[in-house]
Amino acid sequence: MLGSSEARRGVLKRVLFIVMGGLIVAALLWTWFTLSWAYSTGDRAGVLLKFSRKGWVCKTYEGQLALYVVGGVAPQLWDFSTRDPELAARLSQAVGQEIQLHYEEHRGIPTDCFAETPYFAESFTVVSRPGN
Repeated sequence: MLGSSEARRGVLKRVLFIVMGGLIVAALLWTWFTLSWAYSTGDRAGVLLKFSRKGWVCKTYEGQLALYVVGGVAPQLWDFSTRDPELAARLSQAVGQEIQLHYEEHRGIPTDCFAETPYFAESFTVVSRPGN
């Protein structure tokens, strides 16, 4: 009888190991999928209000764009992130300027270690107004 109890424990340990391994693999695949597949892509234009690198453990690049609809009306603030250090350096230089930002939206990212927002800046151009 003692042998069958030990055999059952061994089987349970193997099943638990397989289930835990499967959950870890599933989490890794989900993370890879959400970071590599874009739900949407687009452009936003506005004044780059702030851009910073922040986080306690996982440092991320985060920015905020002021989207002006009409003069005299408070702007809508739009938060975005980027994972590219070279783009982050260029965005830092453009704070205070009007820019057009190209982004990708990645929904379902499981942790804030990749970014605080689902919107990832891919590139930008400084917008020059006629007469400026």
